[in-house]
Amino acid sequence: MIQWVYEQASKSLGIVYVATDDKRILDTVQKFGGKAIMTSPAHQSGTDRCAEAVALIMKETGIKIDVAVNIQGDEPFIKPEQIDQLKECFSEEGTEIATLIRKVEAGEDIFNPNQPKVIINLKGDAIYFSRAAIPYLRDSEMSTWSEKHTYFKHIGLYAYRTGTLNKITNLNRSSLEIAESLEQNRWLENGYRIRTAVTLWESIGIDTPDDLRKAKLLLKHFI
Repeated sequence: MIQWVYEQASKSLGIVYVATDDKRILDTVQKFGGKAIMTSPAHQSGTDRCAEAVALIMKETGIKIDVAVNIQGDEPFIKPEQIDQLKECFSEEGTEIATLIRKVEAGEDIFNPNQPKVIINLKGDAIYFSRAAIPYLRDSEMSTWSEKHTYFKHIGLYAYRTGTLNKITNLNRSSLEIAESLEQNRWLENGYRIRTAVTLWESIGIDTPDDLRKAKLLLKHFI
């Protein structure tokens, strides 16, 4: 799985490293010819690990990294086109952080708290992320919400300007982050802009043996 993700990312990015605190993963990546770097086991989030990895990679290679893309190693269905969408967000100089969202189709479940939702402004910047279905449609039956309003699900793929990445990892946890258990709300609470790009594809993480079985069934449709 990690090799598949690595190879998909390499179709869009010039420099790809796997950041890990597990030597077994490091050895596996190097065995298939990939690049990997050891990071601290003490990180509380993938963002923190990404920040350390970027610093180590720049020191090791001497290459200045302006924008870093953070891809989870357990999401084999990542498409190079999605990474390209994130990269395009940084053609605008003011973009600090970018992430992907997907429009919810009519009749699709919007009430699953394990699938965060996001509301955006007219410029495409995130306003707020929530595990609840937002916005609340006051005068409609909840079963019809996704038919009467455009809802967006958040896809957990991020890109950051390196300077911004270093700053947000030094922020204290915020009240909205703690309430929703979503670290991106910490960035919003501290005034950082999160630009969104709308993708047509869902991202599926592999966290359990059952997830792996489902992924194998989906793989033949993905290739």
